[in-house]
Amino acid sequence: MFKHILVPTDGSEFSTETVRRAVSFAKEAGAEITAFFAKPDFSATGYYGEGAVILAKAIEEDDARSEAYARKVLGFVEDLCREAGVTCHTKTLTSALIYEGIIDAATQSGCDLIFMASHGRSGIKALLLGSETHKVLTHSKVPVLVYR
Repeated sequence: MFKHILVPTDGSEFSTETVRRAVSFAKEAGAEITAFFAKPDFSATGYYGEGAVILAKAIEEDDARSEAYARKVLGFVEDLCREAGVTCHTKTLTSALIYEGIIDAATQSGCDLIFMASHGRSGIKALLLGSETHKVLTHSKVPVLVYR
């Protein structure tokens, strides 16, 4: 039924378990995976004033650390897929809004399913900021499978 699955991951323990289940699901379905990491948009914070030059350097360093972490997290998914015999692609996008990045990645990659964890944030942060999964569920035109 599903042939191309987007699997967003942030490298957290819960996300890692979701990736493992997504790879198993893809193998059973004969589907390929696009592993996705949403990089934060550090420049969206709008640094201005006298410290802008110093802050610009800090943004560059944050971007570099984010890129290195994305490679590590996506490499883990690639390794799992290779072991399972599942075709794997990787994708990163920089997005101020993670849920929009996930939806954009699924659309750009031609995915017919988004397979994601039921939650990431917990406690008051989840209450105030809302769940990325909930936002994807309410905004995506691509079907979403939520792993709990």
